[in-house]
Formats: sequence, structure tokens, C-alpha cells
Amino acid sequence: MAETVRVRAGSVEFVVVKGLLYSETDEWARVEDGVATVGITDYAQRKLKDIVGVDLPEPGVRVKAGDSVAVVESVKHAADVYSPLSGEIVEVNERLYDEPELINKDPYGEGWMFKIKISDPSETGRLLSWEEYVELVKKREEGHG
Repeated sequence: MAETVRVRAGSVEFVVVKGLLYSETDEWARVEDGVATVGITDYAQRKLKDIVGVDLPEPGVRVKAGDSVAVVESVKHAADVYSPLSGEIVEVNERLYDEPELINKDPYGEGWMFKIKISDPSETGRLLSWEEYVELVKKREEGHG
């Protein structure tokens, strides 16, 4: 298991995983052999609170970095999930249809959402390291104070 770091930003405490890539819209990506496994961050699921449903993309769909490709529904509201990278959706986590709460329980593991076969590996350079993501969230939370 990759090393996790517990962070406090304002009133929110959350976990990040070293070695993952992060987007400014609160998605994470684990890139292995040209395929990115994608989910929402612990910070994002804590902000959403109790997740009650998901709408996932269809395998075979081609997406561009920044496209809205999925929706997470919580008791409070629905939130778009954006693709951090361009490519083809090759798999979705179908368990989430019956167990959307996995995103709350294990956002970096069992709560992954979809996998993308990356079409442009250079796009990974636009994503954030875990340290950069923590700084982004801290700035965001301080702005709300």
C-alpha cells in the first residue's frame, strides 16, 4: 500500500496518497502501463459527505482531459467528476452502482471510478503532485475562512 499523509486544511481533515497524480478538480490518477485508474480524492468525498449514487461513463467512450465523465450524488447535491487525462474509458467500477458508499469508505482503493487508456502521456505533466494538491486545498479552505 502506498504511503498516505493526513492533512488538515481549515476545518477539514483528509488523506492524500503519495505517488498518485491529482487534478485541480479533486480527482486522483494512478498511472500504470499506460492506463490511469481514476477516482475522487478523500477531500472531495468528505466535502460531499454521504454518497448515495454514481453515474459512470460507458467503456469504449473517448474522453479529453477536463471532460465531465461521471457524476457522484450525495444526500446534499450532485457533483461532476472530470477526466484528468485524455484517452479511452476501458473499465468502470460497477460495484459502485450497488455500493456507492465505497467512495466514502475507501476513495483511493475500492472506491475507484474508472480506468482510461491514456492517449497522450505528456498530459500527466499537467497534473499535481500530492504536495501541490495539499497546497491547493489549503489555499481553497483558507479562502472560505
